[in-house]
Amino acid sequence: MGDKKYRMPELDERGYLADIRELKQAYRKTYWQLRQALKECGEHGADAHLLRGMISDINFAIMWMHTGRRPGNKRGIERRAAYQREKLMDPLKMQSYMQQTKAASPSSLTDDEAHRLREVLDILSPQERECFTLSFGQCFPHSYIADMLGISKGAVDKYVQRAHAKVTAGWQGTLF
Repeated sequence: MGDKKYRMPELDERGYLADIRELKQAYRKTYWQLRQALKECGEHGADAHLLRGMISDINFAIMWMHTGRRPGNKRGIERRAAYQREKLMDPLKMQSYMQQTKAASPSSLTDDEAHRLREVLDILSPQERECFTLSFGQCFPHSYIADMLGISKGAVDKYVQRAHAKVTAGWQGTLF
């Protein structure tokens, strides 16, 4: 680092660095300055612990800028599993549909949404509809639904899973 001439990075009109490469270069320069300071103070000096923490933080930031992802994560946000990415609809909308209240709240269904939900629920078989509405509309656990209907919990799980897939497809407009 000794013989390279360091130039001041360009700043935009708000005073921020204009280019990510210049930001990374500034962080690398700081990293090497911290490494040099650590050598000078000694591995067991008074400020060694503080300097090692600063080096670790700078290295973390450099890695993040270099990869565009948080270091240490195995899977980025764009690669989440389908059940984590997709949201059927606001769960409060389904509960609002089941309650049939007209109180004005953010979770209240409009007439159009209620009609659309009714059409989507009509696609389901009677067993799927009953299990789905009890699970999502009334928020009953699957084991309780199984006891109420006199079927196994596995059957309720399957009915709800199939109904969820159908309702998701219908709500997103792929069935109509």
